[in-house]
Amino acid sequence: MDAFTPQQTVELVSRIGTKKAHMRLDKLFFNSVMAGPLLGFGCAVMLSTETAPWYQEYAPGLIRSVGALLFPIGLVMIVLTGADLFTSNIMFMTTAFLHRRVSIKDVLISWVVSYFGNLAGMLFFMAIIIGYGGVLTDIPAYKTETINFSVMKAVTPGWHQIFLRAIGANWLVCMAVFLSISARDIGGKIAAIWFPTATFVALALDHVIANMFFIPIGIWNGAPFGVGYYIWKSLIPTTIGNMLGGGVFVGGIYWYLYLTGEDVEVSFDLGGLGSAMEAGGPMGRTTRSDVINGVPSRGEEGDEVKIAAPGMGGHMVGDHLPHSGGPLQSSVGKELSAEKYGKRKGSDESEKTAV
Repeated sequence: MDAFTPQQTVELVSRIGTKKAHMRLDKLFFNSVMAGPLLGFGCAVMLSTETAPWYQEYAPGLIRSVGALLFPIGLVMIVLTGADLFTSNIMFMTTAFLHRRVSIKDVLISWVVSYFGNLAGMLFFMAIIIGYGGVLTDIPAYKTETINFSVMKAVTPGWHQIFLRAIGANWLVCMAVFLSISARDIGGKIAAIWFPTATFVALALDHVIANMFFIPIGIWNGAPFGVGYYIWKSLIPTTIGNMLGGGVFVGGIYWYLYLTGEDVEVSFDLGGLGSAMEAGGPMGRTTRSDVINGVPSRGEEGDEVKIAAPGMGGHMVGDHLPHSGGPLQSSVGKELSAEKYGKRKGSDESEKTAV
C-alpha cells in the first residue's frame, strides 16, 4: 500500500500547519474565500438530490445516504487545490502549535482569517450563484427543501445537541483530511476523503462552514427565523464543537500518540521540504532582519538552506522548516535540523531518535 505511516502523516500535518502560519495574509484570505464556493457546490448538489418528497416521507434514511454520497465532492476539490478550510485548519494549527512550531498568535490569525474568508466565499456563492441564479429558489420543491433543511439544522435540535453533533462532524472531516495526507496518489486521496465525509453527512452532524450555506439559503427562501437566531442557535455551538472535534480528537490526540514520549524508527525521505507540503496551499516566505544570526548550511544537493536564528521560537525562515527542538522533537523533524543538512546520507537505515 502506497501510503505514509501514521507517524509520518502527523509530521506532515505539523509541517502543513507551520506552512499555513507563514502564508501572506492576502493569500491566506483569498485561499479561504475559494474554499467556501468549493464546499458550497457539494452542499447545493446534496440539497438538490434530497429534494424528493416521496423519499423524504417513506425512505428518509435512503435519500439522506444518497445525498451524503454526493456531498464530498466539495471537500475533494478543497484538499486537492490546497484551499484553506477553517475546520481542517483546526487540526493543522493545533498540531503545529503543540509541536512548538508556531505561536498562539499564528494560530489565532490563521483561524480568524480562514473563518471569515470561508464565510465570505460561502455567502457569495449562496447569494449570487444559487440565490440570484435561481438554482434552488425558482422551483417550489427545491425552495421548500431548503427551508425544511434549515429548520431541521437550526430549530429542531437543542443548542447542546448541535454542539455535540459538531464535535462528531469535524472529527470525521479532519480524519478525512488526515487520511488523504497519508495517501500518496490522487485516487487514494479521493477515497480517503469520500467515506468519512459521507458518514458525517449521512448522520446529519453539523459542520460550521457547510451550515453557512444550508441555513442562509433557507433564510433567503423564507425560513421562519432570522440571522440573529442562526448565529446564536447554530453558528456559535457549531464553531465551538468543530474546534473541539478537530483540535482534540484528531490534532491533539495524534500529536500525543506519535510525536511525543516514545522512541520510534522513521524512514522518511521526501526529497526536500517542498514535496512534503501536500495539501498546503500557496507558499509564503517569512523574512527576518535577524536572519544574519542564523546558521547557514548546505542541502544534500548543494542547495543553500537557512536555519532559524536563535530566539525565533522555531519559526520558519525562507524555505526552511525547523524542528520543534527539546524533548518533544520528532525523528522526522530532526531531519530538518542543521546537523542533518550538514551531512550526506550514506545509508538507508532508519535513525532511532527520542520523540
